[in-house]
Amino acid sequence: MSAIPAPSAHLSVEAIRVGYQVAHQMHEIVHNLSFALQRGEIGCLLGQSGCGKTTVLRAIAGFESLIAGRIALGGKELSNATHTTVPEARHVGVVFQDYALFPHLSVADNIGFGLRKLSGAERHARISKLLTLVGLTSQEKKFPHELSGGQQQRVALARALAPQPDLLLLDEPFSNLDVDLRERLATEVRDILKEVGTTAVLVTHDQHEAFAIADQIGVMQNGVIVQWDHAYNLYHRPATRFVADFVGLGVFVPGRIDQHKQDVSIELGSLPLCHGLEVCDPNEQDAQQVDVLLRADDVVHDDSSPLQAEVVRKAFRGAEFLYTLKLPSGQQLLALVPSHHDHALGERIGIRLEADHVVTFPKQD
Repeated sequence: MSAIPAPSAHLSVEAIRVGYQVAHQMHEIVHNLSFALQRGEIGCLLGQSGCGKTTVLRAIAGFESLIAGRIALGGKELSNATHTTVPEARHVGVVFQDYALFPHLSVADNIGFGLRKLSGAERHARISKLLTLVGLTSQEKKFPHELSGGQQQRVALARALAPQPDLLLLDEPFSNLDVDLRERLATEVRDILKEVGTTAVLVTHDQHEAFAIADQIGVMQNGVIVQWDHAYNLYHRPATRFVADFVGLGVFVPGRIDQHKQDVSIELGSLPLCHGLEVCDPNEQDAQQVDVLLRADDVVHDDSSPLQAEVVRKAFRGAEFLYTLKLPSGQQLLALVPSHHDHALGERIGIRLEADHVVTFPKQD
């Protein structure tokens, strides 16, 4: 569910609805969405393409009007159903997906583009400080085409931070970079934002970016936030089946809760039921057929285990393999195994369960 905005929040997004007219009919993209961030917090809207996350970002920036709800920043209302403060008057910085750097300006001039109201000395001092902050002190005279993708991303970040905005919006800023660079830069961007104390909202479809940078993450589905939470809870305590399936690596296996509702039995054995959802209602029948979420790190390779599973797929990930394993029943599991255990397809290996968080959902046909 969407987070309820706190009265003292620095950014407050309250029950907003956003859409556009198609043939005299309103096509609504975002439905009664709410969340809040305190000053200096980094939030993330995480979801698949088309879920509405970029539309929310555009509404916060002032590029989209609201059908209903309100957006406030620093106690000042920026948008409601009848009024939208223009983007340039919001004191909000934006880092775009394609960086949008000026190709004819140097790194220093790109960073200082929004500082024209400052004196020459103040402008120079601010640019120098930001160059140091983003680690580009030796690149100030270069032009964007002379920089790597990661360096261009840092210039875009420095330019957005230069006017000291009240809020920074990041629209999939790492999507043009290779996978290894994305997570490293996301961590660096978090460090930079925390150093300057800037409140920020990131939009991404990549959960690794979200985990690396955000304090709070809102998983979006069909125009709403289905869970606003810390990364740990999204992974180990998903509020819905969609969140469980979208965040992390895992599969659902059939299970049965015993009559005392203290554990759940699956093909691999019994697990203590330390977290459940609707299936844990004591008014329901004694025996419940459920689906149990098993993460790849819940299944441990153990040569001494009598329980065997067949390797049907494998993906090398450097320090580990991601194995897809098939049980005697045909049920498939995922397992992360250290890469020195290099097993062939079709080979049977010993496994055991090591699950600290057991999440169950009503059985789905």
